[in-house]
Amino acid sequence: MERNGLCWCGSGKKYKKCHMAIEEKIKLHADRGEIVPNRKLLKTPFQIEKIKESAALNTAVLDAVAEQIHIGMSTEEIDKIVYDVTTKNGGIPAPLHYQGFPKSVCTSLNNEICHGIPDENIILREGDIINVDVSTILNGYFSDASRMFKMGKISERAERIIKVTEECVELGLAAAKPWGHLGDIADAINTHAQANGYSVVEEIGGHGIGLQFHEDPFVSYVTPKGSEMLLVPGMMFTIEPMINEGSPDFFIDEENDWTVYTIDDGLSAQIEYMVMITEDGVEVLAK
Repeated sequence: MERNGLCWCGSGKKYKKCHMAIEEKIKLHADRGEIVPNRKLLKTPFQIEKIKESAALNTAVLDAVAEQIHIGMSTEEIDKIVYDVTTKNGGIPAPLHYQGFPKSVCTSLNNEICHGIPDENIILREGDIINVDVSTILNGYFSDASRMFKMGKISERAERIIKVTEECVELGLAAAKPWGHLGDIADAINTHAQANGYSVVEEIGGHGIGLQFHEDPFVSYVTPKGSEMLLVPGMMFTIEPMINEGSPDFFIDEENDWTVYTIDDGLSAQIEYMVMITEDGVEVLAK
């Protein structure tokens, strides 16, 4: 576009003072044959402001779950907390009716990797570990994050897999740098998981977020350093590796067609951060 014209992002700045240098740098990487984002994946200042509002609500919902989750409650009760807090604050639970998903949140216990469906008959018991994955729509903008919760005294193996998963996410976050690559994040996560005797689920990963529930790019956690899409300021995506005790393989519940289980009945843990690449690093929007 014209260098002295207003930038396409709506910042009010001239293109030459805004996105011109970034897009010239993107072109250099594209000319080398690298995978680069298109403009749609670079959030504008207005979009960033609105997405951050959604992310703040998403965090408030997770905080409400953290305050109220306890042994003896059903996962259906977790779903009610999520629905009530989200809707009372003007939001919509993004999972509700998404591609037929019947509830407002995913609650995945022990050997469930992801997409566990809340149920009044699933009761949290001493020793359980559970991932609560909250996703929010606020004024048409999307956010997404998840946390692991420990029910009372848990086993040493459960403590260890949660600890290593936390470390994996933090290492992935540290590897997320402007003009690096998604593969840098994957390599940091996969290397640490394998060094601790764990595997990383390969076929389910993170995703772009903000204007839709799931946007490009797909975020793998098993690809080599320097591979996959270029990380450019304005990109938003999730860092959410699923760490398994044993095999990375899984199967999907034949009855509900959603819940993903470890193939070998081993434990699985997942923690999800929603992040944005900035000009000088990375910002965590929700966790």
